[in-house]
Parts: sequence; structure tokens; C-alpha cells
Amino acid sequence: MEYLHVNFQAMGTACEIQLYAQSQVLAQQIAEAAIAEVRRLEAAYSRYREDSVISAINRIAAQGGQISVDPETASLLNYAATCYQQSDGLFDITSGLLRTVWRFDATQLPEQEHISSVLDKIGWHKLRWEAPILEFLIPGMAIDFGGIVKEYAVDRVAAQCQAAGIRHGLINLGGDLKIIGPRDDGAPWCIGIQHPRKPGQVAESVLLQAGAMASSGDYTRCLVIDGVRYSHIINPKTGWPVKHLASVSVLGDFCVVAGSASTIALLKEEQGVVWLENLGLAHLWIDVFGNSGGTLLN
Repeated sequence: MEYLHVNFQAMGTACEIQLYAQSQVLAQQIAEAAIAEVRRLEAAYSRYREDSVISAINRIAAQGGQISVDPETASLLNYAATCYQQSDGLFDITSGLLRTVWRFDATQLPEQEHISSVLDKIGWHKLRWEAPILEFLIPGMAIDFGGIVKEYAVDRVAAQCQAAGIRHGLINLGGDLKIIGPRDDGAPWCIGIQHPRKPGQVAESVLLQAGAMASSGDYTRCLVIDGVRYSHIINPKTGWPVKHLASVSVLGDFCVVAGSASTIALLKEEQGVVWLENLGLAHLWIDVFGNSGGTLLN
């Protein structure tokens, strides 16, 4: 078996694909097709592109009204609705508007009045979704698949590689990853979980032969003012960043499930640990006080 390791940038983060195939040529072809799929999804769901699906939706959302969406977008909206329900309204793709309030290059906190004015336009319950029609009941709303699409891309690319004959490989998009079987010699992949307070250091290492893992935390993007860290994970009900758990990593069959689970745990603050235990997926949590726990703890 020939081994190929490709690094690339996509979705605003460092990505990698590792594959074992019958030949270097075949591995390269499969990797190129995988990268093209990541870029397709990035183009479709990037809020920074005027020609993206998400931008077309948000132009309607800004004025109020309805739009018919394609089947892939419909599936993402269905998943977002499930996350909203299972998180008691904490995982809400309409909360992306809060990024206009919380600027992580700022030198001061936003005014509560500004936060409150944005909260009036946030809430999955303020839109109507009956596939394929998405309707915004009030103007000024927006949606953002930022908490779903990268993990969805991991699953899509892994499935695409498997369909092309890959039986040993790893897809990693910014730390969200999926394993396609063990290494070609049968050995597991060793996955390091980043420590949220020690840059470049691993909190735990996990040996995997299958499945997916995703992590969420306050270390990838944050605002520090007067020694206080403000996470980019923001509670859509209060408009303020979460402040109890520093990081959560979850294992699952699908990366999109692991990713949303890790984010929901952070959003649940002090109740996040119990929620993870009841969820039944393997996990590791580290709180802002340095305490850690979960079934992945060695």
C-alpha cells in the first residue's frame, strides 16, 4: 500500500488528508477529489462569499420572507432543527448575528444595549421551516452553518474516499476528524487532544481505529480583557460567551454529531458534564479551573 499525506487550507483552518491506496497516483486522485469537495462546501456555505447559498438565504432573512432551498441545504436545516430541540434552544444557527456584537479583535466589551438589540432577531422559533421552504417571520435575521458544515464536510469526504476504495485513512479539518479504518498495518491512529490552556501541548491521546472526533473550546478564538477570557461560543439566550468549560472533545460515528455534541456541552455550562454523561458518547472535558473528566481520561 502507498501512503499519501496532504496538507491544505480550507474553511479558515489547517486541514490534512492521510490515505493508504494501491498507488500514489490513485491516492493523489482521491485526495484531490476530496479537497475539491471540501472547497465546494466552503463555497456553498461561506458567509464571506456573495455567491454562496448562505448569502442568498441571508439576503432574504435580512428583509423577511421565504426562500426554497436545495436538498443538501434542507438536510443541514433539518439537522440544525434537531440540535436546537435537543439542546433546549442553546444550539441555534440564527445566533450568528452575535458576531456583529462580539468582535474578537476588540479592546472592550460590547454594551448590553447592543447585545439586547441583536437578541431580538435571534431564535429558531422566529422562523418557519417546512422543507423546502425556509421563511423568516421577522426582518433582520440571519443563519450561519458555522457550527455544522465543517464537521459535515469531514463526514462527506470520508464517505467519498471510502466509496473510491480507501480502507485506511484519516480526514482532519481543523481538528475535527474521521478515521477510515486503522493504518495499513492494523495499528490504530494516535489522536492528540489539544490542551485549552497550554498551547502546543496535548491534554490526552486517544487511539482510534474507526469513528470520528470533534472538539470545541474557548482556546481557538477568544477575547481577553482585564485578564478575563471571553469565548467565541456564545449563549444565544443571554448573548454572552460561555464561561464554565474550557474544552470538550467527543467521539462518535459521525463527525457532525460529535461536533454539535461538544458545542452543546459547552453551551450548557455547569450542566454540560451531566449532559455528556447522559448522552452516552465517549468524551473528555476540561473546565476553566483546570479540572477534567470523562470516559477518554487516561
